Amino acid sequence: MADAKQPQLEDKNKPEVEDELAGSEAPLLEHLIELRKRLIYSAIAVVVLMIGCFLISKNIFDILLGPYRGVYANDPTHTIELIYTAPQELFFTELNLAFFGAIFLGFPFIATQIYLFVAPGLYKHERKALVPYLIATPIFFIMGALMVYFTVLPMALHFFAGMETEEIKLMPRVSEYLGFAMTLILAFGICFQLPVVLTLLAQIDLVNVEMLKKGRRFAIVGILIVAALITPPDPISQIGLALPMYALYELAILSVRIVQKRREAKLAAQEAELSGSSSE
Repeated sequence: MADAKQPQLEDKNKPEVEDELAGSEAPLLEHLIELRKRLIYSAIAVVVLMIGCFLISKNIFDILLGPYRGVYANDPTHTIELIYTAPQELFFTELNLAFFGAIFLGFPFIATQIYLFVAPGLYKHERKALVPYLIATPIFFIMGALMVYFTVLPMALHFFAGMETEEIKLMPRVSEYLGFAMTLILAFGICFQLPVVLTLLAQIDLVNVEMLKKGRRFAIVGILIVAALITPPDPISQIGLALPMYALYELAILSVRIVQKRREAKLAAQEAELSGSSSE
């Protein structure tokens, strides 16, 4: 009797599954057209934001100069001066500032465009599961940027300023200082996506808690290598990135454990439901 009912249940659920996947299968050409559309939208947003940021590049410069001012906040005799040594250097520095501001401000929009490109190929429950990560991505990016601005960059500048002597004074070029600050901000913002990425991989069952625990030693080595590659060649910046990344790795293990427990509970509930329906 149970065997006779089982196909009926499967047939009853079949239209719902087909409805979920409706429109998700598209020819390669349609995928390429959709990808081009999302790339064009992202490029337009970056260009518009870049124009706006170029108009206020002096304000962005003042904000990024804050940690450098803080180094000499208690030294009224020191004049805050940055120099440029080529006629075109300041202009191109302002362009770099505008591009940096456009990427920083446009990051949520770009992430949304990536989601809109991927979403049609996902089930309904997968699309819903992806929304929290879409929200978490810019939040973690901003957290990384704030950590650079208030902690890592001031520490690095204090370290370098402490090497001054009576004959040798720190007088950085404007392009080098801003390049140093923007590199750190973008590097930390990207690396702070580690828990988001690992938790998302756990959602699709590509990683689990046991795998992350066993790979902890390899993760430490990888974190040190990444910190050495994407930060300026000074120990303060590298250690300042490596330590938070390892803390984020441990946070990712906790997040993956929660995801894994939810999945196991859901599977157990489904098995109980199936066993109950088959016993009838």
